Amino acid sequence: MANIEAKKQVVEEIKAKINESKSVVLVDYKGLTVIEDTELRVSFRKENIEYKVFKNTLVRKAFNELGIDKFDNDLKGPTAIAFGKDEIGPSKIIVEAGKKLNEKLTVKSAYVDGTYVDLAGVKTLANMPSREQLIAKMLGSMQAPIANFAGVLSNTLKGLVVALNAIAEKK
Repeated sequence: MANIEAKKQVVEEIKAKINESKSVVLVDYKGLTVIEDTELRVSFRKENIEYKVFKNTLVRKAFNELGIDKFDNDLKGPTAIAFGKDEIGPSKIIVEAGKKLNEKLTVKSAYVDGTYVDLAGVKTLANMPSREQLIAKMLGSMQAPIANFAGVLSNTLKGLVVALNAIAEKK
């Protein structure tokens, strides 16, 4: 009986992590060395992303209890899960790490903001700029017209000063 209770607790833990996360990325980590896995975990920790390995059956049960059944086919073979506080972070790290590790690390699928995302969708997410980058671009584009207007006014005033100075020198 204790084993069944332990499994129920793990399923509840997985459900809680899914509900708390904005993105959940399922990864096939077959072939990673201990050193490569450690480096990957360090990069996840730097971005405040939790990366864990659970039994596929327990993850499937957690998703099914949440009413999500699209992951049943993805939960085969070695599977690790990255739980992210943002929509893009885990996808970026996994896709970049997969490139460095010669495809030893591959994305299976993801669950982002309540939606199933396939491999192509995860790669698209990985190529998107972060929220902070988008905000910086928006602020830059909002600031550009103001800076241009200030430049025009400055040049107009400089022109007026030059003209007045030329008139004053003629006298």
